[in-house]
Amino acid sequence: MSDSRIDAVIFDWGGTLTPWKTMVPLDIWRSYADALHPDDPDRAGEVAAAILAAEDARWNTARTRHIAFTVAHVLQDAGVDESEAALTAYRAAIEFATFTDPDAETMLRQLRERGLRTGVLSSTAWPADWHEEFLRRDGILDLFDGVVWSSDLDYTKPHADAFRAAMSAVGVEDPERCVYVGDRPYDDVHGAQTIGMRAVLIPNSDIPAEQQVPIDVTPDAVITSLADLPAVIDRWR
Repeated sequence: MSDSRIDAVIFDWGGTLTPWKTMVPLDIWRSYADALHPDDPDRAGEVAAAILAAEDARWNTARTRHIAFTVAHVLQDAGVDESEAALTAYRAAIEFATFTDPDAETMLRQLRERGLRTGVLSSTAWPADWHEEFLRRDGILDLFDGVVWSSDLDYTKPHADAFRAAMSAVGVEDPERCVYVGDRPYDDVHGAQTIGMRAVLIPNSDIPAEQQVPIDVTPDAVITSLADLPAVIDRWR
């Protein structure tokens, strides 16, 4: 790399800033369907299965073509009405997986004390305001210079445009001055390195096989705790 200076550290969200939690997607969507059809469990089961099939198809497209999508797209594909009450039930069902890693706040403050900008880039179908409320709830939203969610973009990771959007959000133009931290070799390590960033892998997530894209990549560093990240960054500065 032509310049060893690092100006920004950008993070994946799920499985990185939040510890990995295994969700059962059909059960999550069943909470939505039950709110739509509280008196018809058979119909609710059919609706949940249809939504899950639509979501799986969207994620398959994201993995192969990196096309972003939203919860609204999934419901539309499934032919299911969008309901505020049902979305509230769905959000309640996913909340257990949204809590920030206990090491994150101290780590972020340490990076910012070093003069580094910090950001988030996440591939997600959930609305930006949900994510930002999760970060605000846990007291860390103000510790980021920019947050980017693919639900607001045309592309998911590892598409270069997603990483460029995150760089723009934190105010950095040169990818060589950015570090990306994530839990997925394809989306996070490959995506970041392809655009010219350094990539730190935190391989603590039990990612289902169907969500993995096999790829041979070597991260620039591997950590097992967010608390270890400042020391890695210090070695590169």
